Amino acid sequence: MTGPEAVHYPFARTLPAPGEALAVAEGAWWIRMPLPFALDHINLWLLEDGDGWTLVDTGYGVQATWDLWERVLAGPMGGRPVRRIVVTHYHPDHVGCAAWLERRTGAPVWMTAAEFLSAHAARDDTAGFDRATGIDFFGRNGLDVSGIPEKARTGNRYRRGVPDLPRQYRRLMHGDRLSIGGRDWEVICVFGHAPEHAALHCPSLGLLISGDQVLPRITTNVGVWGNQPEANPLRLFLESLSRFDAVAPGARVLPSHDRVFEGLHARIAQLREHHAERLARLEESCAAPVTAFEVLPVLFNRALDEHQLGFAMGEAIAHLHWLEAEGRVRRVESGGVLRFVRG
Repeated sequence: MTGPEAVHYPFARTLPAPGEALAVAEGAWWIRMPLPFALDHINLWLLEDGDGWTLVDTGYGVQATWDLWERVLAGPMGGRPVRRIVVTHYHPDHVGCAAWLERRTGAPVWMTAAEFLSAHAARDDTAGFDRATGIDFFGRNGLDVSGIPEKARTGNRYRRGVPDLPRQYRRLMHGDRLSIGGRDWEVICVFGHAPEHAALHCPSLGLLISGDQVLPRITTNVGVWGNQPEANPLRLFLESLSRFDAVAPGARVLPSHDRVFEGLHARIAQLREHHAERLARLEESCAAPVTAFEVLPVLFNRALDEHQLGFAMGEAIAHLHWLEAEGRVRRVESGGVLRFVRG
């Protein structure tokens, strides 16, 4: 796609250096923190708020991130007070430093209710967020779990990047308006990637903080997990993208990964087309009954490491559930294993 609606990158050759900030609009600054994964960074946002700051997202909760935060607090932020810490959703790279920043700055943490409670459930291994529930669910969907050691079945990877969590929060809800630096920022809640992901839209600045819901090049992970085994998150994801319809075509989008971009509606059209193509390929592959594990090569044309395999399984199940809900495949069970077949 070309022309004014195409996706393009206003800072194509510029990234903020570690501990530094890059201005992306009046009063809005971009910083980056490292991640110990194949996706090796997260973008965080500093919003000037009177004589202080509002922070959006916090980074993975390890010493390297805390050290960088100290450099940012003293350097680009000039030692000015933090007024508010906004967390878009509960995943470790977003909420991992929230408790540390709350203690360090004295600022309150703002989140949606579902994200705050999900963070605590994931860290405490409650409400079906434990690994054993997830592994058993993937086993019912065709993954051979016999070789997974007991330690891996019971470990909690979430805590590696979330050593602590705030015990109190201020609730964000869809349609709320936050006054930050004398400008209104509207809360837009979207679904599919996380239970109640909060994006932030400032029409007067022409900015959208999209979190993980809309990324410029990679597709957002949308998966089904063991604590909600009948979910249809892909439907929620695709439908909630329409909540961005009112965002101006020329808005600058601040995503959690990759680069700042423009062309939001072109990118959303690409995402819809991408999922439609994957669903068509997946439906074709269901001529005979197949498990989610067996269709992974249809959706992913690369080798998957252990970390990526879990996300891939969740995403394959999400696409199969969408097809089932639309009546394009049906589910059959044999020997405790679920398969999907056309007709």
